[in-house]
Amino acid sequence: MALWRAYQRALAAHPWKVQVLTAGSLMGLGDLISQQLVERRGLQEHQTRRTWTMVCLGCGFVGPVVGGWYKVLDRLIPGTTKLDALKKMLLDQGAFAPCFLGCFLPLVGTLNGLSAQDNWAKLQRDYPDALITNYYLWPAVQLANFYLVPLHYRLAVVQCVAVIWNSYLSWKAHQL
Repeated sequence: MALWRAYQRALAAHPWKVQVLTAGSLMGLGDLISQQLVERRGLQEHQTRRTWTMVCLGCGFVGPVVGGWYKVLDRLIPGTTKLDALKKMLLDQGAFAPCFLGCFLPLVGTLNGLSAQDNWAKLQRDYPDALITNYYLWPAVQLANFYLVPLHYRLAVVQCVAVIWNSYLSWKAHQL
């Protein structure tokens, strides 16, 4: 409980910094889970550079983009009714999610040194599966998030749920 209160105080004092650091930390945790539990690499084979890449993507891309999107979404569809939450979820999943994945996957490829041609081929191969998998998880999460969670906690809630999603994304993005 003390940790949660400290997080709330830090979030109130420095919302943007805390959201970005939370996203980076949880992206790194997702990669750690991906490498150790999904791929079963073991500590000897753990790719530390890959984990740091995911942390940097969380801090430099995911946190700012998703955090900014939630602010834009609240301006586009103000309100907290069930209908407002449904509209936000539909816009989030219909417009934002496809664009986000379409940027995230090639960004990981670029950071991993893929050529433009290899990155394009990888995107064409991985994008449809990633988007379909997204739709198994995120509509229900986002509907609850938009209806029940205040704006300044949404990114944290999403990132906590996203530890599992980040594990999947890390695995998907690093398959060759």
